[in-house]
Amino acid sequence: MKQDEYTGFEQGPIRPPSESRSLLIRLTRNCPWNRCTFCPVYKGKRFSLRSGDSIIKDIDAIHFHLTAIVEEAEKNNSVDMEKINAMFHNLDSGDRVAFNSAWHWFSSGMESIFLQDANSLIMKPDDLVAVLDHLKACFPMVKRITSYARSHTIARIKPHDLARIAGAGLNRIHIGLESGSDKVLEMVKKGATQAMHIKAGRMVKDAGMELSEYMMPGLGGVELSREHALESAHALNLINPDFIRLRTLALPGKSPLAEAHDQGEFERCTDLMIARELKLFLESLDGITSFIKSDHILNLLETVEGRMPHDKARMVAAVDSFLDMAPGQRVVYQVGRRMGLFRGPADMSDPRLVGQAEEACRLHGVTVDNVDTVIDGLMKRFV
Repeated sequence: MKQDEYTGFEQGPIRPPSESRSLLIRLTRNCPWNRCTFCPVYKGKRFSLRSGDSIIKDIDAIHFHLTAIVEEAEKNNSVDMEKINAMFHNLDSGDRVAFNSAWHWFSSGMESIFLQDANSLIMKPDDLVAVLDHLKACFPMVKRITSYARSHTIARIKPHDLARIAGAGLNRIHIGLESGSDKVLEMVKKGATQAMHIKAGRMVKDAGMELSEYMMPGLGGVELSREHALESAHALNLINPDFIRLRTLALPGKSPLAEAHDQGEFERCTDLMIARELKLFLESLDGITSFIKSDHILNLLETVEGRMPHDKARMVAAVDSFLDMAPGQRVVYQVGRRMGLFRGPADMSDPRLVGQAEEACRLHGVTVDNVDTVIDGLMKRFV
C-alpha cells in the first residue's frame, strides 16, 4: 500500500447521500479490495494510502480558506458574493478546489466531515487518530465525523484501538453489508461473510460509534432473492445498527455483475420481485431499534422509512400499496419514481404528477411488457 507525496488538495469520487453537506477529506485513494462485482466505482484504479503530511496539508488548506470566508461574512453579518467570487478567482487553479470545498461546507453549516475513500479504517490507528485530532483542533464546532469501512478491516482492529479512534472523534461508520447471505456474498465477491459482518457491526457499536449498514435489495437476483431477504434480516437483527440504509441494485455497464447478466449468468429481479423481497425483509426484522432509510433515487419506495419497531407496519403497508396496484398503475409509478416525480405510492393521488408520468410513458412507449428494461436503463444513470 503505497503512500504518495503531496500533489495538492484531493477529493474522491463518492460519498453517502447522507453526507451531502459534509466536508470531504481524502485519507485513502480508491478501494483496497475492489473486487465486488456490483460496484463499478474504482475498477481499474490502484489503491494507495495518502501520507499523514498530505492529509494534514489538505485540512490546513480548508482551514485557511474557511477562515477567510468566515471573516468576510462576519464583516457585515452577511455574505458578499462579489467578494467571495473575487477571492476564488485570485487563487491558483490548484487552490480553487480547496476553496470550493471550504465554501460548500460553510454554506452547509459546517457540522459534519466525511473521510474518503472506500475504507479509511485501513490506516494505522495511530495515523488515523492523528488526523482526527488535527480535524478537531482546526474545526472544534464539528458534530459528526464519519467514514466508510469494510467489515473485514474492522474485524481485525483491536477493540482498544477502535475505542481510541472513536474517542478521537470518528463517531459514525458506514458499512456495506449488502447482504447477510453467505451465498450472495460469495457470488458478488464481497470479501466478507455473515459472521464477519455481525462481528464488525457489533465492534463498532461496542466502541461507541453510530453504525449505518447498507442492504442492497435485488443483489441475490431471482435465484437467491428469498435467501437474501431472510439472511440479511437475520444478520441485522443480531447487529441492531443505528441505521439500515436501502440501496437497490443497479447494473451499470462497467460492473462485472452487469457482464454476468448480459451473458445470462445472473437474472436480475424486476421491480415487482424486489418489492416482494423488500416486504419479506421488513417483516423479518425483529427485536431491533434501527432507523430504516431509503435515501436514494435507485430505491423504488422512498417512503419506506422509519424507526423499528414502531413504524414497521407503516413501512410494510407502503410496499403493499405498490404491490396492490393494477399492472398499468405500477408502470406509471415505476417511471414516475425514477423521474423523481414520486416518493411513494401515496403520490399517485396527485393528478398533475400522474399526468406527467403517463405522458412520459406514452412518449417513450413504456408498457407492462417493457417497463423493466426501461427502468434498468434509467437506473444506470444514477450510479
